[in-house]
Amino acid sequence: MEWFDAGDYEVARQVLQRGVAACYLIGFVSAINQFPVLLGDRGLLPVARFTRQVRFRQSPSLFHWRYSDRMLRVLAWSGAGLAAALVAGLPQLAPPWLPMACFLLLFAAYLSIVNVGQTFYSFGWESLLLEAGFVVAFLGSNDVAPPLVVILFCRWLLFRLEFGAGLIKIRGGQEWRDLTALYYHHETQPMPNPVSWFVHHLPKWFHRGEVLGNHFAQLVVPFFLFAPQPLASVAGLIVILTQGWLVLTGNFAWLNWITIVLAFSAIDDTSIRFVLGLAPPAPAGETPLWFVVVVLAATGFLLVLSWWPLRNLFARRQLMNASFNRYHLVNAYGAFGTVTKERFEVVVEGSDAADPGDESGWLAYEFRGKPGDPARMPRQFAPYHLRLDWLMWFLALGTRDTRWFEMLLARLLEGDRATLRMLRANPFPSGPPRYVRARVFLYRFSTPAERRATGDWWVRSEVGMLVPPVSLPGGTRA
Repeated sequence: MEWFDAGDYEVARQVLQRGVAACYLIGFVSAINQFPVLLGDRGLLPVARFTRQVRFRQSPSLFHWRYSDRMLRVLAWSGAGLAAALVAGLPQLAPPWLPMACFLLLFAAYLSIVNVGQTFYSFGWESLLLEAGFVVAFLGSNDVAPPLVVILFCRWLLFRLEFGAGLIKIRGGQEWRDLTALYYHHETQPMPNPVSWFVHHLPKWFHRGEVLGNHFAQLVVPFFLFAPQPLASVAGLIVILTQGWLVLTGNFAWLNWITIVLAFSAIDDTSIRFVLGLAPPAPAGETPLWFVVVVLAATGFLLVLSWWPLRNLFARRQLMNASFNRYHLVNAYGAFGTVTKERFEVVVEGSDAADPGDESGWLAYEFRGKPGDPARMPRQFAPYHLRLDWLMWFLALGTRDTRWFEMLLARLLEGDRATLRMLRANPFPSGPPRYVRARVFLYRFSTPAERRATGDWWVRSEVGMLVPPVSLPGGTRA
């Protein structure tokens, strides 16, 4: 079936299936390490409370039947094991129904986590992972040629991801239109990495060039994903290079990595063989009729769902990172429509002094990824996602829902060990403090001269008090 088979995209299939599976593996490991503390039986936003308020049909999840931390861990460990097998390419050695079933199981398991994850799972890359996992399920196995319609739908997903992000920026803040956005972004992004300080101090002409390059990569290049080869391969390579720069300069979980993986859907084997000098692969076997029918039905279903994100791309009020159905399939994407020009950080402190007015008694809790101690170099965590640290960035911007933060302060007063393990440093190892508070600071990167003089990566000044000193009811300790 020449019209159905995309025989020149075997490398693309391998990268798409194994790369998406690798992102699922990271997502499930993140759930194992963080979900019980954030959303579990004693979590900051317990799942059981959520499922009492939201019905299954509104947010489908296995946990509407029953939730326990043990059940979560069984589901997440099972998902991690299955994802690891797909990364190794083992199910792909079987008939095409097996990798299809494996990816659909991953999709269902992770959907169950995301749909009860509330604000901790409200990021666009969660929906992106779910959609990508569902789509690559229909790429088949090594026994058959990759289906052309699925390869093209992967490009349509990449197009929405890149072009949608580009439109969000052009329609957003003036800083994207006057090319000054990158004067600030490296310093004010949610979680800078070790390279961010150095890039921030590059000349302004370089940052203006970064913005121009971004506009070209997101507003022009996506249309060439559907051009004849080798133009489509060149477009895919440009996406890979630009996303690689974002990997180098920031911590955006697996967003940039999965975008790189999707870009391989535009790169054909002929281009790869030309560059690497490889021999042509052996021809695939005959595609079974049942597989053709299932793939065409799934693609037709996804195309119907594409109407809503397509309309959104040209809407006056374009939605960013929006799902139009409860299964997070065929979504709208985009980020950083505006760039914050100042960086505010919430610093959580505790005191064991009898008098909370004694400033010498206050010691800061250190988070793993977000800035705190000015002398600490920013770290690299992506593609792993530190969910608590990311929400602390939104908290400093003035997010409305602060229930999770109120519970975090309560857990610190209780000396909850599971919560403390989410942090980098606990200044009260022998017992919880009497009081906790939260102050807001204005942070900026130190200048090269300041860093040479002090060794500090950040300079900060206090803005005010977010939460005044609080203690457990009655002033007792847990």
